Amino acid sequence: MNDESDSSPRLVRDLMTVGVLGCPPETPIAEVARLLLERDLEGLVVMDEMGNAAGVITQDELVRAYAAPGDPASLTAGDVMRPDIPEVPTDIPLKAAAQLMGDRGVRIFFMMHHDKGIAWPAAILSYRHLLRHLAAEEEDDLRDMGIQAEREAPLEAFFKRRDTARQQNLQPDQE
Repeated sequence: MNDESDSSPRLVRDLMTVGVLGCPPETPIAEVARLLLERDLEGLVVMDEMGNAAGVITQDELVRAYAAPGDPASLTAGDVMRPDIPEVPTDIPLKAAAQLMGDRGVRIFFMMHHDKGIAWPAAILSYRHLLRHLAAEEEDDLRDMGIQAEREAPLEAFFKRRDTARQQNLQPDQE
């Protein structure tokens, strides 16, 4: 899709994904790798016990840990996380965000929420978002992206997960 014909450029908020996966620092990096692969993610945020974002783990950190001397299976998220969290505001043009990614050598940006001294990730923008925009043939190809995306309300998602867990607990184990 070409933004040049639009009267105003697309902004980060138009493509970002709301909701960011996080993990505690003691999470084994093998589990982090599984999460990234299962969810097709570029990275996640490491959250401390107070709920603050403590750092970030991307595919880059995992590959570096894999290549380093020693057993990578013994490492945790806290051992390999990068303490700086690449941030970008939601109201800048996508082309500016893409340029910043190149300039800073990152493939992912987080949009952080700050409240009462706690900072946590609220949304994410990655290479994948930009590539989907580039490859989109029509506007409808992007309806699941951005702040306006159709998504399940958090309470509805909680009720579904709770009901599924209850159903699994009621069913006898089958061997």
